[in-house]
Amino acid sequence: MEHVPQEADAAEARGAGAGRARRFVVGGGVLVLVAVLAYWLGGSGGSGEAAAPRPSPTPTPSATLTTGEVFERVGPSVVVIQAGKSLGTGVIAAEDGTILTAHHVIKGTKDVNLTFADGTKAKAVVVSSNPKRDVAALKPAKLPEIVVPATLGGAVAVGAPVVAIGNPLGLTYSVSTGVVSGLNRTTEDGDRDLGGLIQFDASVNPGSSGGPLLDARGLVIGIVVSIADPGGDEAFAGIAFAVPIGVALGGGDGDGPLGEGPQI
Repeated sequence: MEHVPQEADAAEARGAGAGRARRFVVGGGVLVLVAVLAYWLGGSGGSGEAAAPRPSPTPTPSATLTTGEVFERVGPSVVVIQAGKSLGTGVIAAEDGTILTAHHVIKGTKDVNLTFADGTKAKAVVVSSNPKRDVAALKPAKLPEIVVPATLGGAVAVGAPVVAIGNPLGLTYSVSTGVVSGLNRTTEDGDRDLGGLIQFDASVNPGSSGGPLLDARGLVIGIVVSIADPGGDEAFAGIAFAVPIGVALGGGDGDGPLGEGPQI
């Protein structure tokens, strides 16, 4: 029997096996290296074309503002309205200077005078009115050099913070804060009812009518129209009402439990 050739064959087989083992080890090392590189490139450590795009965080402003920030943002949009003997408030609601206010502020007179936040004075005409919803829109004959329309909002929830800006008792550009106390309220006004109102507790008084009711982001969510007046002295008793901005712009009416309150 020829054992030498068998031993040679065995040696060659072991050598081939060792070679395959070495190739396997080397190949495994390459795979590990590729995996590490792919992870590195896919993260923040590389800049090759193979790197997958990753969104970077971008700082965003807070969803809510302080009361001062709300006033700073919306104050330039608020207007003092003198309509005959009636004093009220309005808010610039469009880039063309259109002003929203309460209908009862301009009711029965064509002599409507405006004073903008920068001191610009102008006459205005009523371009639309809706006594049923107690809202009206005015077109100024003259605009300030810089027109700052307010941003109109939408949804509102009970308990949400609100800010009212107006001219109560002639104290122009007064600011008050509170919360939404109720929704879909109805108040009696002579021989008609105003429905679908926002109830809130930020203080307002005669001269505040037509002013904006704002949420914590400075968005107009309503137009102030009345107060509850159990004492009959037209003084704020902690309950006020605003027409939701959607209704003021032509949305549907709502109904709810009756309350009592004069226009302010």
